[in-house]
Amino acid sequence: MATHLITGAGSGIGAAVTRRLHERGDELVLLARDAGRAKELAQAYPGARTLVGDLAAPDRLSWAFSHQTMPERVDSLLHIAGIVDLGPVGELTPRAWHAQLDVNLVGPAELTRLVLPQLRVAQGTVIFVNSGAGLNAHADWSAYAASKHGLKALADSLRQEERPNGIRVSSVYPGRTASPMQAKVHQQEGKEYDPARWIGTESVATTILTALDLPRDAEINDLTVRPGL
Repeated sequence: MATHLITGAGSGIGAAVTRRLHERGDELVLLARDAGRAKELAQAYPGARTLVGDLAAPDRLSWAFSHQTMPERVDSLLHIAGIVDLGPVGELTPRAWHAQLDVNLVGPAELTRLVLPQLRVAQGTVIFVNSGAGLNAHADWSAYAASKHGLKALADSLRQEERPNGIRVSSVYPGRTASPMQAKVHQQEGKEYDPARWIGTESVATTILTALDLPRDAEINDLTVRPGL
């Protein structure tokens, strides 16, 4: 039975992926930013384990994990958590830049580093849920897009470094997805939010599981998903 370490399991795409893996009986280890969130996730997914560590404070992840029992084996690491804060370059403060870079890039890099030994044992899979903003940057998206462009670089480098150890690395680039994050984006853009216009979280979850469940003789490097007509 496969063991999956998942970030962002509490809402949106992460919740959809977590539900699907929980329903099929896989072992789940869910990263929670604090003890309260860990309790909520444990109640939502009976039988799942939780780890407490805040991606917004990547320098403290190692310390946090040293006080908890880590899984001995990790078959997949699914990086799904993320935050967004829009604004023009002329107005974004260092705080806004640091927040997005920490959660969207530095946190995933540190989490990956800390569980690489378990991934190597399992010859596992790492999936980075990126964004269309990780391929193209638009006005007011500079900090978020920079974090996601960096996430692509992280994935590409990790893939080459860990291929000799049997680890597969995939990046998934969803377009606008009907999720709480998308509702926040629309609010920041001053636009009316109509979830029916965008990709459903279950469709993105199917894409992620396709990359995860691919037979071992193949690897999806980059997979782009866009809203249908």
